[in-house]
Amino acid sequence: MPHSVQKQQKHTLYRFNGGLHLPDNKSQSLTLPLEKAALPKRLIIPLQQHIGEGAEPLVKIGDQVLKGDMLAKPHGYVSAPVHAPSSGTVVAIDVLPIPHPSGLPAPCVVIETDGKERWGNQLQPMADYQHADPSLLRERIRNAGVVGLGGAAFPSSVKLTPGMENPIDTLIINGAECEPYITCDDLLMQTQAEKILIGIGIIRRLVGAARCLFGIEDNKPEAIRQLRQAVADAGLEWVSVIAIPTLYPSGGEKQLIKVLTGREVPSGSIPATIGMICHNVSTAFAIAEAVVEGRPLISRYVTVTGNGVRQPKNLEVLIGTPVAELIAQAGGYTGQVAKLIVGGPMMGFTLNSDEVPVTKATNCLLAADSHEAPDPGVAVACIRCGRCASACPANLLPQQMYWYARAKDLEKVQEYNLFDCIECGCCSHVCPSHIPLVQYFRFAKTESWAQEKEQRAAERARQRHEAQLARKERLEAERKAKLRQKKEALKKPAVQQPDAAQVDSADAVDPKKAAIAAALQRAAEKKARLAEQGVEPKNQADLSEPQKQAIERVDKRRANSDANSVTSEKQGG
Repeated sequence: MPHSVQKQQKHTLYRFNGGLHLPDNKSQSLTLPLEKAALPKRLIIPLQQHIGEGAEPLVKIGDQVLKGDMLAKPHGYVSAPVHAPSSGTVVAIDVLPIPHPSGLPAPCVVIETDGKERWGNQLQPMADYQHADPSLLRERIRNAGVVGLGGAAFPSSVKLTPGMENPIDTLIINGAECEPYITCDDLLMQTQAEKILIGIGIIRRLVGAARCLFGIEDNKPEAIRQLRQAVADAGLEWVSVIAIPTLYPSGGEKQLIKVLTGREVPSGSIPATIGMICHNVSTAFAIAEAVVEGRPLISRYVTVTGNGVRQPKNLEVLIGTPVAELIAQAGGYTGQVAKLIVGGPMMGFTLNSDEVPVTKATNCLLAADSHEAPDPGVAVACIRCGRCASACPANLLPQQMYWYARAKDLEKVQEYNLFDCIECGCCSHVCPSHIPLVQYFRFAKTESWAQEKEQRAAERARQRHEAQLARKERLEAERKAKLRQKKEALKKPAVQQPDAAQVDSADAVDPKKAAIAAALQRAAEKKARLAEQGVEPKNQADLSEPQKQAIERVDKRRANSDANSVTSEKQGG
């Protein structure tokens, strides 16, 4: 029998600077229950649906794939794989339009579905996950392609590997869902509370946190009730489900940490530097499915809403489903559409076409009319009213950042902590001059990243050039050293090995002199033999002078010939 929901101890809450009270417009999409989106004829799966390096395709055109099969593997550490959301045939691998603020196309795998929804060799369920090795859990989460589903799409396996220098004591679960119109996380918390808590338990084990603070805006009473009941039933005393005031953007990572703990993340740092880590509630749900059920991230909850559709609702959508299919399932357009926005009205971006696919980062499709997405009007000169600074939840000076971003003074705008801007849009919303401040800040960030990339490339090129010069200098020095050694060796007299009969001699013998001596010895021996036989040599006194000289020349030639023969034999041996 389930435990009754116990009244939680009052938790002290804090406030961040600025923020806005906006009409939430959430009731429209909560009037209908969650539905499963229809299987489309074609699925378009982008190879990069996450921060970091894009995935490398493992399939080719014509391949038959099953549901859950890995279509592309991660490339590098900060990367994530993508999987087949359904069974079918790969009919294209091409650069196609995707939902992205730049509007630029990207590589995609296109699957023609067969309607059979046959599962392949997906991850196997893990029954004893509570006692599994943490490295194995991280690997399963990585192989399942789980990324942050709150919007950033950062690979979760990387975020779940905190460094030893930053021990984590507090896990923050973000269930605020502060952006107007979006209700997919609200519905997830209402219907999947138990599985969300399983995911939280896995995250806690991987990061070593002692406690979990689960923040939910107080305009979601049913989600708060369901989760508190699930926590009580599971006896998780280390989890606190906390209702926080509805104030945009309380769902920002640093803003939620400030509200729940009163602590601030230093400029340019991440929450881990103060012993905290923050995950979206949908990410916790995806982690539970990946570990416990062995299910890769191939679907997610998406809110389809706005006055531009006839039946606003939440759908469980396969990744890669064309946006047009979801609009049709929500009753189609009403004819009042001014903009089709991915995300909410504050941080979302406009689509140029509804033929783009749903990605892992797609949480809402807002078909807005002119009232929901009014034309901001022509921007005029800044009147220095300071409203942007008063509304900024990150304690920045948007007015100063705007001047330097407009002048393309990137170094100066970074001095004003450009990268602490969360692009919430509060400054643009309150600006009486209708200046699109967030667009200037996004431009400055993009230009800064591009400049940094160029500088890194130039530095690598410089290092390669210096290494090449050093290698050439080293080779030249080695060549000169060898040449110098060769010249010195040629200047030294050649040292010959002594004859076998003279091994005990201290000095080496010239082979030519040895040959002459041997020839003279042979002549003396011949003369001695002739004397023994009674044969007298011809009296040289009777020879003429030319004859004597000829005999001497012949003797010398013979001696030289013998010497050369001896030398050749030594060299050949």
